[in-house]
Amino acid sequence: MKKYTYPSVLTIAGFDGSGGAGIQADIKTASALGCFSTSVLTALPVQNTQGVRKIYPIPVEAVADQIEAVLDDIFPDAIKIGMVHTPELVETIAKTLSSYKKIPVVFDPVMVATSGHRLIEQETITTIIEKLFPIADIITPNMDEAAILAKMEVKTLEEMYTAGEHIKKLGCKSILLKGGHQETSTITSLFVDEKGNYHSFETEKFVTNNTHGSGCTLSSAIAVFLAQGKNLYDAVVLGQEYVFHAIENGKDVQTGNGNGPLNHFFNPQKLIKNEMV
Repeated sequence: MKKYTYPSVLTIAGFDGSGGAGIQADIKTASALGCFSTSVLTALPVQNTQGVRKIYPIPVEAVADQIEAVLDDIFPDAIKIGMVHTPELVETIAKTLSSYKKIPVVFDPVMVATSGHRLIEQETITTIIEKLFPIADIITPNMDEAAILAKMEVKTLEEMYTAGEHIKKLGCKSILLKGGHQETSTITSLFVDEKGNYHSFETEKFVTNNTHGSGCTLSSAIAVFLAQGKNLYDAVVLGQEYVFHAIENGKDVQTGNGNGPLNHFFNPQKLIKNEMV
């Protein structure tokens, strides 16, 4: 009798009780795109569509234990790392993952919430650059996060190019600079590949408040496509297409009174089954 496996993606991220971002967005994204999702909780933010009210920490020992429990049993085909809000947590994740074989890692450096609330301090950012940038195959900062990393204002496309040069020097393999905060009718994002080449992607910008969790969703989608065997460039292209349509199909729906979620299930795929060799 033939046996099969599901392509699996592990998300290491924070919680969102309102269901639009964090681990909830990651699980929805993987599920909608036909992958099996496992998860490790890094923090318990108290939030809704209107913003973050408080963040309760998860003990770093519990984070390490969660990672080991998953990797020892359901070893993933890709990993997405999201909210890591203390230096100790960053070090714990990097150290724990170093004990296992290398697989694709997508890191979304969550530093600023959609509401504009800054989520982490400078010491944590320094540790992220030292410990997580070297193991990540791609990082996916938005313009606010790029500004923090590059230590400069990032408001225009020209400034995004400059920020990309600064961030690449911090030790990143590849970067997807997201242009969602541009005040233009179209959005241009920049992919800086491992060789330092720039690839630009232009999409229509929708008039909607329903973009809560779009960054989490994009980084997860890239991880999903890597888990399915796509190369990094194709995973970036397909991830952006998925987020575009998820925003498009949820732009006119009201969920909550603030920044609403995407429609992750606008075109759900069946769970992929790969034959075991």
